[in-house]
Amino acid sequence: MPGAPRTAYDDFVRRAEALGPAGRDRHHVLHTVRTPTEADRRLLGCEAGQSVTVRRRVRSALPLVVRTWQDEAEILRAVHRCLPYAPRCLVRHRDLTVLAHVPGVPLSAVRPDGTPLDARLIRGLAGLMADLTRVRRKELPPLPQSWPRSSRDSRAFLRALALAAEEQVRRRNAGTFGGLFATLGIPDDALLRFAERVPAMTGRPFGLLHTDLRRGNVIVPDDGDAPLVCVDWEPATYGDPLHDLATHLVRTRYPSEQWGAVTDAWAEAVGRRQSGAADGLDRDLGHYLAFERARSLHPDVMRAATSLGDSFDERALDEATRAVHRALVAAEEPLRLRRVPDERAIERVLFRWSLAHRGRHGRERAVSAVLWERDPRVPEHRRFPASAVREALFEEGAASADRVFRGTAHLSTAVRVSGFPRPVMVRRKVGTAAPRERRFLNEHAVLRAVERSCPRVRAPRVLALGTSALGDRFTIHSYEGPAGTIRHPDHPVHGLLPHEADDLVDQLAELTRAECGELDPDASLDDFYPRLCDELIRMVAELPGETIDLARELGLPGSGRLGELLRRHLPVPRRQALLHGDLNPWNLVRREDGAGLTLIDWEMAMVGDPLYDLVRHMHLTPTLADIRERMFSRWSRLLPEECTKGWKDDWRVYRWIETVRSAYVDLDRLVTGDGLEAPNVRRAVDGYAMTLTAATAGLGLHARAHALHGGPAALGARASLGARPSAGSRPSPGAGSGARVPA
Repeated sequence: MPGAPRTAYDDFVRRAEALGPAGRDRHHVLHTVRTPTEADRRLLGCEAGQSVTVRRRVRSALPLVVRTWQDEAEILRAVHRCLPYAPRCLVRHRDLTVLAHVPGVPLSAVRPDGTPLDARLIRGLAGLMADLTRVRRKELPPLPQSWPRSSRDSRAFLRALALAAEEQVRRRNAGTFGGLFATLGIPDDALLRFAERVPAMTGRPFGLLHTDLRRGNVIVPDDGDAPLVCVDWEPATYGDPLHDLATHLVRTRYPSEQWGAVTDAWAEAVGRRQSGAADGLDRDLGHYLAFERARSLHPDVMRAATSLGDSFDERALDEATRAVHRALVAAEEPLRLRRVPDERAIERVLFRWSLAHRGRHGRERAVSAVLWERDPRVPEHRRFPASAVREALFEEGAASADRVFRGTAHLSTAVRVSGFPRPVMVRRKVGTAAPRERRFLNEHAVLRAVERSCPRVRAPRVLALGTSALGDRFTIHSYEGPAGTIRHPDHPVHGLLPHEADDLVDQLAELTRAECGELDPDASLDDFYPRLCDELIRMVAELPGETIDLARELGLPGSGRLGELLRRHLPVPRRQALLHGDLNPWNLVRREDGAGLTLIDWEMAMVGDPLYDLVRHMHLTPTLADIRERMFSRWSRLLPEECTKGWKDDWRVYRWIETVRSAYVDLDRLVTGDGLEAPNVRRAVDGYAMTLTAATAGLGLHARAHALHGGPAALGARASLGARPSAGSRPSPGAGSGARVPA
């Protein structure tokens, strides 16, 4: 309202907010009042006595929706030419908007979510979406530069939506919620990767889309003959009409049996209004449903986390936990999330995050409120007292995404603690299922033994062991990454340099000095190889049926026959020593001073034959022939003769058994998808064809090459293909089957 006295307008707003009953949506506070005076009518440009809604944006509201345009008033002006019943914007000033009130009740008040709608309402909603296709592009505000140039390029439109969600929602909130996303297993680039996978789609003529046609945004007018009216046009956009149908189907929460009727009504209404608007419906609807579930993940997690506030009870935490779990399950297939945590794990993550983000009482009081109990097996460290543990646990919940390191077995968070010279790492186990490959020793006991008796072995130091709130066990280690900063360390992923190979052998020699009696009192001189075989046989016998069936198809023997083949060999007994057990490149950290390597992640440590640790390292790490010879030569010179005798005949036995082990372990990972987010696992499964060929040849069997047609990816797809709809199927409302993932 250009030229209107601002004081008169301010007076009206103050009066409206004082007198009108307050309501609220996700982003606004609303007051609905009548305009009783002639001055109000002239001020607002409305009829005398007409009801208006004064809407004030909540400044603290999080940016949770994608907005193509910033001025809703411009959108409503364009809408009014086709939908005269839509709300009219009377005044817009800063964070305030005055809208002509739409008489009626929200559809959610008469038909709550989950309840069926009658045929008349379904036709009305379909007609409402169809009417929007009449709004032409030239009548709308200018589109962003990132929008498709063609008004029929559906693939480009869906890609633009995914990129806009990344920029406007995920990235804008990363400062506060990035660590929470990472801890829940949501990759930073999940939406970007989704955009890359969007396939070719049928071109449909673009139109105006509401994009949030949920029950709460649909007004059922008091006059039963008047059409339905939709409100809240801020997230409106211009694009493929199929996107509006997808968001409507998901957000209106129809009973599953009504999805087909709603989709058919939409196709009929839209097809009648705009030729070609429903083309390719059965083929492409699933892609938009997948996007809706992918796009909703970050907002749903943020809403759940912020709903806890500065104080919350068990019920609130349970509700937030269930909401996050639903969102993760729904987005699992569209975003190709590798591992969705269970509700117990989510509850603990939300609790830690909320504890660290309570702002009412200040940081010092929040830190002092952190509860934990020390495990007596690790006494208090002289440089890391109980107060330091509390601060580390507090900072864990507040950590940003770049300080969260998620592995196959642990979630590790790097934090700084006042008074301690270097960062520390808070580690927690991931998942509740027992790993396929059994752990023999407690990592904290191993690291304490290394610290006591192997001073030349560079390994993390255990600073604390205990249990925090909700029974959540943790370990705090020294941080072994780059000095002066917290970032991903440098690993020798392409193999060791000569000086690094020498350093690793030196540390393996130092490990022979460790006192092993307390760690594994049952270890004996000649039982290591039989135990190794027994563990592999046990693991194969306990693999899931899907993996066993595929292994048999590929020519790998069952556990019984495997045991017969493994026991054909018997290495020379050697003095046993402490072994790291998993010296893959990602468990070796390059030191910035060039002095060599730090050995991390001792979870698979064991007491056994020192030759095994060296050979397993060579199996897991790209090792050139000259580096291998260099390491063997140095190793055989440095270690006592009782640890090396007969090694030239036996090292190939260990290489053989590790190749056989990998053939089963990597196949299981391909079938189950477990651990595929880890780079060492990804590398292993990518080379599975070579592993299978070497394993079967070593066993004296023949790999069935025809079963590998299509490569490792084809093997991994077999277990899940049956759950996906075919290209011509009509999607259903289920979180998994309802969204066909872009290829």
